[in-house]
Amino acid sequence: MDDYAFDLDENYSYTYLNESNVCEMGDYFVFNTHLTTVLYTLVFFLSLLGNTLVLWILFKYENLTSLTNVFIMNLCLSDLVFSSMLPFWAVDQSFGWIFGEFLCKAMNAVFSTGYYSGVFFLTLMTILRYLSVANPLSTLRSQTQCCGFLVSLVVWTGSILIVVPEMLHTAVQENLEGKKTCDYADWKWKKVDIYQRNVLFLFSFGVIIFCYFKILIILLGAKSRRKHRTVKLILIIVVAFFLSWAPYNILSFLITFPPPTCQYAKDSNLAFHISRQIAFSHCCLNPVLYVFVGVKFKRHLFRLCRWRLPHGSDEVSSPRICSQGKFHYEGASIY
Repeated sequence: MDDYAFDLDENYSYTYLNESNVCEMGDYFVFNTHLTTVLYTLVFFLSLLGNTLVLWILFKYENLTSLTNVFIMNLCLSDLVFSSMLPFWAVDQSFGWIFGEFLCKAMNAVFSTGYYSGVFFLTLMTILRYLSVANPLSTLRSQTQCCGFLVSLVVWTGSILIVVPEMLHTAVQENLEGKKTCDYADWKWKKVDIYQRNVLFLFSFGVIIFCYFKILIILLGAKSRRKHRTVKLILIIVVAFFLSWAPYNILSFLITFPPPTCQYAKDSNLAFHISRQIAFSHCCLNPVLYVFVGVKFKRHLFRLCRWRLPHGSDEVSSPRICSQGKFHYEGASIY
């Protein structure tokens, strides 16, 4: 294996000590850089539109005393917090980090807070759904009004505390080309952050897989079409989450090891950037899943569109007060 050292720029440029040159990424990433700028900008607007629409529907039509709806609301907020930092990444891709030291630390902290809170709320939603399916007569629903705010506060506080080291150890630096970047000043702390993300991801995903496996066993034995729709939505949400974040976490772990060759460094680096684009795009995906899979959300969206049309408001009644007929939801979730 070649001896190497590496500069801590965003592209992880490698310097091979047995060679006289640096393993520069150069034009290898030019197209990817422009694509990332456009993609992050598009994802930001889609996330802003989609998650804001979900929040609007939640507040207008749903019962927010339901703990599931509280978690959905917080999940939307997590996606909005996460995506609010994407414009900074988009500018950074084209011009380098031009926003100064304070915003460098703040951007990383807010970005990671959105990520961790999203993972935690998705895990809690899974646990809650498992408890509801496994024990339909549970008194958990009657307790949601008291504990919903407390649980949300604990999750957000925990997410903020987790990213404190990241905020302290990130700084504006210059890479080998003289371009400013916002990254960890010490490679050891970056490895700690990567390992931490992977451990929490694996733990959360393990809980999700266990709960959904139990849910599927219970629901597949039921003949209710509505319950089979729930199985379909559960599978799609889990698969979407896994496919979005698993490659990124795996590749971020692999790049902590020395690359055997310069070409391997380029290929693995490009794969890492592509996986990161996919992972960061997940923040706008959940509203799309609600539209195509969530039956109740589609009904709410249809009712909202009719309400916005002329003379449509007279024909629309809120599920909160419609206690008879097929639109009686009794505080159930938006799914």
